[in-house]
Order: sequence, then structure tokens, then C-alpha cells
Amino acid sequence: MAAITSTEKDDYAGEGSDDDLLTWILAWSELVAFGALLAAFVVASWLQPGEFAAGKARLHPVLPVLNTIVLLVSGWSAAAAAVQTGVRQRRGLSAAAVGGLLFFALKIYEYWLEGATLVSSDVFAQLYILLTGFHLAHVVFGSLVLLVVAKFPSRQNVHLITTLWHVIDIVWLVMFPAVYLL
Repeated sequence: MAAITSTEKDDYAGEGSDDDLLTWILAWSELVAFGALLAAFVVASWLQPGEFAAGKARLHPVLPVLNTIVLLVSGWSAAAAAVQTGVRQRRGLSAAAVGGLLFFALKIYEYWLEGATLVSSDVFAQLYILLTGFHLAHVVFGSLVLLVVAKFPSRQNVHLITTLWHVIDIVWLVMFPAVYLL
């Protein structure tokens, strides 16, 4: 086992402490924002159970499961990239981004199949588009950032984007049963 020299310790001493704080502030603010939207969705489903049952019946039964698998594999790629360096790190980040873009394509196709529209008087449809669309915007933005970081990786940027990518995964893993299964 290699010993860490004092120079190496100094290089890492305090490195990223401010970045870590900002990463976690951003991660928790994202969780709070999604939590509020999800809470609104759940409360509305309790207040209008018939409308929500009808809305959920219109949803595609398979694509959300496929999207969950895609997002989990993408998250695994991001996690693997976070502990790699060089070419392997770039490939892992790029693979995570490709997974995110595949998620985007499948979600747009799902919206098309479901006839989802932004203009609707149906509370279920409005909240469904708002919640899943907000998540989708994060997936697209995160995918683009993953590609940029893959091109220009730094320890802090890799840590930031992989942490936020996992937040996006966690949000989906909570949203999926609430929107599609319950």
C-alpha cells in the first residue's frame, strides 16, 4: 500500500470543502423543489381520486419501467466514472449522458403516445406534465453538463455532476411509484 506524502496531503487538505457545501445545498434544494411538486401531485390525487385514476389509466404501462432501467444504468455509469480517471472517467460520464438522452427520447415518445399536452383543464394532466417535465428538464440539462465535464473533467466538476445526477435518479425513484403505480 502506498503511503501518502505530506505534499499529497497538502494538495487534498481542505480541497473542495466549499464546493462540497455548495453541492449539498444545490442537491437539497433540488430535493425540496421536487418534494413540493410531488406533494402537490399526491394531495391532488387524494382530492380528485376519480380524475387521477382516469389519468393514470391513460399512461403507458411499459415505457416508464424501461426509462427507470435506463436511468439506473446511467446512474451506475456516473458512479463508476466518479472513481475513475482519464479515458475511463470520460467514457463513464459520456455513457451516463447518453443514458440521460435516451431517457429524454423515451419520455418524449411516451408523451406523444399518451397525447400529453401542456394545455389541459385536467388537473392530473397538468400536474403530470409539470412534475415529469420538470424532471425531464433536469435530465436533459444534466446530460449536457455530463458531456461538458466528460470533455473537461476536474475532480470538483465530476463530484458535482455525479452527485446531482444521483439526485435526479433518487427523484425519479420516488416519482415513479407515486405517478405510475399508486
